Amino acid sequence: MKIIESPAEMQRFAETARLRGEKIALVPTMGYLHEGHLSLMREGRRRASVLAASVFVNPTQFGPREDLASYPRDLQRDCRLMETVPVDVVFAPRPESMYLAGAQTWVEVTELTRGLCGAARPGHFRGVTTVVAKLFNIVKPHLALFGAKDYQQLCAIRQMVRDLNFDVEIVPMPTVREDDGLAMSSRNTYLSPAERTAALSLSRGLEAARRAFVRGERSSTVLAAAARRELEREQGVGVEYVEVRDAISLQEIAAVSAPAVVAVAARVGGTRLIDNIVLEPVPK
Repeated sequence: MKIIESPAEMQRFAETARLRGEKIALVPTMGYLHEGHLSLMREGRRRASVLAASVFVNPTQFGPREDLASYPRDLQRDCRLMETVPVDVVFAPRPESMYLAGAQTWVEVTELTRGLCGAARPGHFRGVTTVVAKLFNIVKPHLALFGAKDYQQLCAIRQMVRDLNFDVEIVPMPTVREDDGLAMSSRNTYLSPAERTAALSLSRGLEAARRAFVRGERSSTVLAAAARRELEREQGVGVEYVEVRDAISLQEIAAVSAPAVVAVAARVGGTRLIDNIVLEPVPK
């Protein structure tokens, strides 16, 4: 497995692979990998002849009071896990090589990022789409895989690719969960045992909304309330939002008549967690 830090070297590696007729898959990560990341990599391995993964804690997607300094980092551990896939090349750049002194260019998806996490984390998605655009230009993938747990991020990246004519196929992958239902996240390592138990209220809330939907409920207000009740029953869980939105546009909807996402964000202790499910009406 080759490890590359220089963007220019990564570009040369990718260009050489393309000239050989190789198909490149990219899995962008911020490291501290878990089974969710590895599931993306295994699918990338299946779909392409060259599997690349990036490990980069992107400073531009963190707010001034967020966890950039404390975000878990362990590249050696990550490399051991990636070797089991196996990954062919790891792009692990330094921040100063990704954001040169005097840089002043941003990539921003406007409407899709206004609500949900975008409301609570101003500038976050601008940092995400900018770094992903840079990764596409550096790694030159034919396809890139993203987990659906970060649903608004997935929607924003799809929109960016469409709007800017990136020649990259975006492959969405399902959320990977622990046996008890908790969505896997690198930030789960922040949780104490008691907080870990309380965090299960997110997946329980989503399941409550799903059950109500299966029983025939279509009101967005009622579905969101079913999920919210589960979160509010748990001490130490501070609900940020519970919303039902159109699954494609992320616009607010009064009732579910087409695929819709139920999205939740909450603070469990000092840790911000997100989760979602997609509800799909059966065509008549």
